[in-house]
Amino acid sequence: MTMIKPVSISRARAGMWFHRLGGSGLHHAFVKNGFLLEARDIAVLAEGGVEELIIDTDKGLDVEDDGTTAIAPATSATEAAEVEAAASAEEAAAPAPLPADDPPQGSDEASAMPAAVAVDAVAAPVAAPVAAPLVPRESMDQELHRARRICQDSKAQVVALFNDARLGRAIQPEAVMPMVEEINESVSRHPDALLSVVRLKNHDEYTYMHSVAVCALMVALARRLGLPEEQVRDAGAAGMLHDLGKAAMPLNVLNKPGALSDDEFKIMKAHPVRGYHMLVQSGSASEAVLDVALHHHEKFDGSGYPHNLKGDAIGLMARMGAVCDVYDAITSNRPYKKAWGPAESLQRMVSWKGHFDELVLKAFIRSVGIYPIGALVRLESDRLGVVLEQGESSLLAPKVRVFFNARKREPVFIKDIDLGAPDCGDRIVGLESADKWNFPNMERLWLSQ
Repeated sequence: MTMIKPVSISRARAGMWFHRLGGSGLHHAFVKNGFLLEARDIAVLAEGGVEELIIDTDKGLDVEDDGTTAIAPATSATEAAEVEAAASAEEAAAPAPLPADDPPQGSDEASAMPAAVAVDAVAAPVAAPVAAPLVPRESMDQELHRARRICQDSKAQVVALFNDARLGRAIQPEAVMPMVEEINESVSRHPDALLSVVRLKNHDEYTYMHSVAVCALMVALARRLGLPEEQVRDAGAAGMLHDLGKAAMPLNVLNKPGALSDDEFKIMKAHPVRGYHMLVQSGSASEAVLDVALHHHEKFDGSGYPHNLKGDAIGLMARMGAVCDVYDAITSNRPYKKAWGPAESLQRMVSWKGHFDELVLKAFIRSVGIYPIGALVRLESDRLGVVLEQGESSLLAPKVRVFFNARKREPVFIKDIDLGAPDCGDRIVGLESADKWNFPNMERLWLSQ
């Protein structure tokens, strides 16, 4: 006979079979019933305020099965959020896999990477100090206007910098500091605004706007890691200058409107060393700037380039640069590859075991959000919405703009919803593909604030 019984969360332990939640049975952490509990699942539920579970003792452990002590939740709220997102991602529609003979290349963001996979839970505690989330000091709408201007001004300065490098003129790394400071101030006023705007770039301006984007991502990540203000600015400068070596690459290779050949890829792989030497010759580049320029393509498992560094042999700033560089590359449209969505990109990056320092990657996910701005999500109400802004209380409860009924396959009146509001009554149950739904120009939805 099936034994269904309630158990308090304080007595729950790994090995019990989760049947449903006590009380109303509703909780945003899980979108399916019936699974074997792990310690991380219990931590997520406890963190979310669940007091009682309903277990099935025929399929798992009972309360007194072996006399062991119940597992006490010890996961932080942000770590629980990541685990929770991983559980939801298993239920989300998987993105369409890339053709096996068409791995991402050319911008060096990856080589022969796996295609579509579900997010693995990254539940290990973070060893490095992690700062609390930045509290916006300005509204998203106000900061978006500033962010657009900052992007245009920064692009012009990066174009000038690359032109000087291409013509063999002396490089002055300190010249980028005023715009790095502007980017730093924008991120501190509202971390979502600039990170959203810099993702929008066409392939003609990619080389230059990529530098601006990586600068902004590095600043946000450095703040998330709790680095001192001086190192935050250093991280921004490193991001701005990390690809300077591309100014020395042949234009027919750099601007090729298609995937690179093996020989062309070998040429492009020289850009970290070329950039490093340009910056050394300037005589004023910081150690962080030099390290990121030279080592942002190193991988944590030692399979990167140019020096096959492994693990902690790669400096922290270079490990940060590797994450920021790849994220911006794969979320940007290129002549030979359509951009992946921001949430899908995070899924894929988590799956590439050995590529990144997992602790840095976890901090990065927290800095851009589990559901980044522009992500298309399905709500429990079967409405589709685009993420507008991160939630103030939870990474899993952002502000979204709903515009479509997925079940009826018809538009609905556009409405902004704060999923973190106590009276909201809706929640995200999965990610969706804008291509699958044939929603072009999604940015119009989330930038018209």
